[in-house]
Amino acid sequence: MGAIEEEPRGVLGLRAGRRSFEVTRSRPGTALAGLVEHYWTVRWDLRGRDPHTQHTLPHPSVHLVAERDRSGIMGVLTGRFTRELEGEGRAFGVKFRPAGFQPFLGAPVSTLTDRRAAVAEVFGPAGDDLVADLLAAPGDPELAATAEAFLLARLPAPDPNVAAVNQVVDQIMADRDITQVKHLTDRTGIGIRRLQRLFATYVGVTPKWVIQRSRLHEAVERLDQGDHVDLGFLARDLGYFDQAHFARDFRSAVGRPPTAYAKPPEDQA
Repeated sequence: MGAIEEEPRGVLGLRAGRRSFEVTRSRPGTALAGLVEHYWTVRWDLRGRDPHTQHTLPHPSVHLVAERDRSGIMGVLTGRFTRELEGEGRAFGVKFRPAGFQPFLGAPVSTLTDRRAAVAEVFGPAGDDLVADLLAAPGDPELAATAEAFLLARLPAPDPNVAAVNQVVDQIMADRDITQVKHLTDRTGIGIRRLQRLFATYVGVTPKWVIQRSRLHEAVERLDQGDHVDLGFLARDLGYFDQAHFARDFRSAVGRPPTAYAKPPEDQA
């Protein structure tokens, strides 16, 4: 299980947030690589300091989270996720690949969209034991090993749709020219109705949502680089018809327009 060095995508205002928390991530072993994207840990120590409010744009992934009084299975959140950090704390999570949680759930992942379920709701009483073990684990290696052993003991039977759907989502992330669902059906050869059903069952959100969210993640990443960005060029590069449409989507998801988001952290309210 190797550490991941690149910055996490979707964390808004990451440069400013780094002053309040730290994130570490690691890859799963080979047996789980098709189902689990990575393990993550967030730590903060704000004792004697003001609380920090952190916003993120969630990915099309289910997370299993272990945190004191906040543990659960987190379905895909279609809006912005906001968390206030205060005092001292730690949260550990398993980020599943977009289609990776469905075989464990055994039901459409859309049943989890925009909600948090108890771990025991999916895994039975053993889920509560897992949470207790994770909360007691001393460090990152023990956290990842505990989660990995739990999932390996419940490794589901292979499902070819899992790999197929993950591949489609990977294609959305990699191919900037995919800006409409039609582009996706043309490239994959999967009809739109079947694609919609696969995404509802295995991902929990629509292909259109995944396309838009991927483009907004890229927009945030490029604005976070700190260099001057031509917003008209950025909008066109991301497949938007015009800058105004891009600005509306960005503001709806992020909470402020791209011009305000692009300001240095010290200039932001």
